[in-house]
Amino acid sequence: MTHSPSPLPALSAPVAGGQAASSPVQAQPAAQTVHQQFVDWLRQVAPSIHKFRGQTFVVGIPGEMLLVENALNALIHDLSLLHSIGIRVVIVNGCRPQINAQLRLRGQASHYHDGLRITDAVALECAKEAAGEIRYDMEAAFSQGLANTPMANAGIRVVSGNFTLARPVGIVDGVDFAYSGLVRKVDAASIRHALDNQQIVLLSNIGYSATGEAFNLAMEDVAAITAMALNADKLVFLAEVPGVRGEDGRIQTEISEAQARAVLAQPDLELPLRIYLTAALKACEGGVARSHVVPFAVDGSVLLEFFLHDGVGTMVVRETLEAVREATIEDVSGILALIQPLEADGTLVKRDRALIEAEIGNFTVIEHDQVIFGCAAMYAFAQERMAEMACLAVNPSVQGSGDGERLLQRIEQRARAAGITRLFVLTTRTAHWFLKRGFVMGSVDDLPGSRRQLYNWQRKSQVLLKRL
Repeated sequence: MTHSPSPLPALSAPVAGGQAASSPVQAQPAAQTVHQQFVDWLRQVAPSIHKFRGQTFVVGIPGEMLLVENALNALIHDLSLLHSIGIRVVIVNGCRPQINAQLRLRGQASHYHDGLRITDAVALECAKEAAGEIRYDMEAAFSQGLANTPMANAGIRVVSGNFTLARPVGIVDGVDFAYSGLVRKVDAASIRHALDNQQIVLLSNIGYSATGEAFNLAMEDVAAITAMALNADKLVFLAEVPGVRGEDGRIQTEISEAQARAVLAQPDLELPLRIYLTAALKACEGGVARSHVVPFAVDGSVLLEFFLHDGVGTMVVRETLEAVREATIEDVSGILALIQPLEADGTLVKRDRALIEAEIGNFTVIEHDQVIFGCAAMYAFAQERMAEMACLAVNPSVQGSGDGERLLQRIEQRARAAGITRLFVLTTRTAHWFLKRGFVMGSVDDLPGSRRQLYNWQRKSQVLLKRL
């Protein structure tokens, strides 16, 4: 996700004879505006394009999405675009509703236990048929290349095969799940070889055992384990739900692993979201940096999630071995020990123990083995919907390891949760660090009124701002 680009206005509709609806004199300024907005938008997404090139994205597509008219074709266009800018794409499809439809045609009922399908011999044949049909539809869609379409000049090749090794679920609570299976292993080396050859990899919900049997797998489980095996940069689920809602009813654009666990602990959580969020959390715990749940009801949701700052769904962020958490009164001594050298050389404004104790609720810390290795504070100005990030400090022994960025991310999370739209910092020595992370130069006039009155003109700190 990156900063939100400017929306592109629609071009003037042509009239008979191919002339624009407005006169040439009137149309020229409008055309210039459209052109400039397009250039601005393209430049704003360029950093994300550079960042994502060479990264591996695993995309989980539920069978429910494939029932929506034109949804598959639109998604293929979007995934083809990601592929064209150098992103390594692996697709995992599910087919729950398609299996149910095949069972109904055979006069059979669908059977589940604890949310998992009981796959008997008939259901397995239905699963094979549904998975095969979806695979052929996807291969056909990726083979498009008509002029004047998003697929023109694409030339994309896809590959699928027995990349997923499975084992039976077996008998659980006295229930025989028959041909329902679990992922035993993913052939990551073969998948990487295909990706290295600029191919898109298609995986289905069918896995194979060493005994030569086929098993019906959960798409979400296949996608999560594949992302873990490939050490993917992102796992993305196109979902029939909009994402995780906060207490205010708004979609939470970013949550931590701990927050995801808290959501899953809610007894009334709707089943589809529980399934997707469980898999997303599993992937993050297994080393995947970002897992996304985005609504397939929003056209272009994959592109919007990656190239808009806030996206359109919920992103689960992997936590590191260091505990990033809000500070408590027991952390005051550790924070003082961390910031005093920076106060001594003038990098930070001096804060005494009493002030830190009084403001401890504003601080976030990084702790490892009960030692504070980093801290930062956030001071909100609710009326202006702005917040100051202050007192950012990282132990010199771990500088360069990403602790500063993790603190910035947590402060941004706290700010968004508080309804803050702009973050600012005042610094005398670290302006370049913030500029590299999306801040822009500002002035004292950009500060909230009450903070402007407290500005220290002797320090002459630079003002940097970031829109959240």
